[in-house]
Amino acid sequence: MSDWGLAKVKDVAKMEPLSFTDGDWIESPFIVSQGIRLIQTGNVGVGTFKNKNKKFISEETFTQLRCTEVFPGDMLICRLADPIGRACIVPELPGRFITSVDVCILRVDEDTHDKRFIFYKINEESFLKRCAEVSGGTTRQRISRSNLGLLEIEVAPKPEQRKIARILTTLDNLIEKTEALIAKYQSIKQGMMHDLFTRGVDSSGQLRHTQEQAPDLYKQSELGWIPKEWEAGAIGDFVDSLIDGPFGSNLKTEHYVKEPAVRVVRLQNISCSGYDDSDPAFISQAHANFLSRHKVVGGDVLIASLGDDNHPPGRSCLYPRHLSPAVNKADCFRLRCNPKTATNAFVSYSLNTTFVRRETKRFTQGVTLVRINGSNMKKVRMKLPLIDEQNEIVKRLEAIESTIEQQQTLEQKYRLQKSGLMQDLLTGKVRVKFDEAEEASAHA
Repeated sequence: MSDWGLAKVKDVAKMEPLSFTDGDWIESPFIVSQGIRLIQTGNVGVGTFKNKNKKFISEETFTQLRCTEVFPGDMLICRLADPIGRACIVPELPGRFITSVDVCILRVDEDTHDKRFIFYKINEESFLKRCAEVSGGTTRQRISRSNLGLLEIEVAPKPEQRKIARILTTLDNLIEKTEALIAKYQSIKQGMMHDLFTRGVDSSGQLRHTQEQAPDLYKQSELGWIPKEWEAGAIGDFVDSLIDGPFGSNLKTEHYVKEPAVRVVRLQNISCSGYDDSDPAFISQAHANFLSRHKVVGGDVLIASLGDDNHPPGRSCLYPRHLSPAVNKADCFRLRCNPKTATNAFVSYSLNTTFVRRETKRFTQGVTLVRINGSNMKKVRMKLPLIDEQNEIVKRLEAIESTIEQQQTLEQKYRLQKSGLMQDLLTGKVRVKFDEAEEASAHA
């Protein structure tokens, strides 16, 4: 890679005013409900623009403070964690924009460099690490614009930059499309859950008409209108057992062992989208034998008894059947249904519905972290169809979840491909071939 060189970040900017500058200091009194949008540090992801938490300033404030306008296509580099130095490109969005003072605006000189190549170089893990090394501050670490501008990046000849950028952009587009499909299917799943847990499926396999459309198909219950074939009751009415984790001193982190042995089910394993086994913990077989009352096997319902607004108590999943038996820790319930009245899978899905969430909230205690105990968990009410209908509802939800999982696997595949290519292509470890004539034609 003898034809590669080094360039300081500030030197890849255009030789024009405001091509490498900080955003504006906007204090809270200047924030209004509409006007010119303020792009904040939270909008800048690692290689992505996060279109959330929309805040605005007025035209008058823009003029009064002599703000720097940000345009679609500008690169924004965040001088705060996490991580320091991450960058995104402003997408084509309606309206006008400015950005906050801890975000640096970079307008690349595209006569000498490919903007997206520079964008990928800045988001490289090695570059972000160097940003952290030269950052400072007491309460919050940040990198100054001068230090950021002095950091060097390896740059390929411009035709090679363009080819590398096109390869990585192709993968980014695939990732973006896959994410959109995942979001679409998750939305479909939410709609299905609402319909299936309010209307259910009739004997012909069709969704029942709504209560407004066919009132004769429904009856009044303590939980409102439900299909005539359904019952309404408390969880305690149809479970064989609901077991909390062992007393604190019987199972603590110091009991964990490094070698895989018997899994411990913890709060972080219980997700509404399924069991999260990304960070498993284990105890010895001997200790698991001591805690045999808290044994968990494949197909058991797991319920979090502790949570907050983002991870609510009462969230549930099934323990995977392909995993060997485990034990549940404190703050994790293990539930088994009476198979004559309810299936574990149906109850687990039901616990994650909006209606049962509201029911669970009635029995929680606490402020920032809220908790529900075992006695109150048994009082939570839900709607219960006959077993055959429960199985049909579960079958439909499992089908949409399978589709979501397939797309998530595909997204992960693309991300791994991109990570490997960034390591190879952005360092010159693997060189790309490009056709000079093709490059000239594409940018004529």
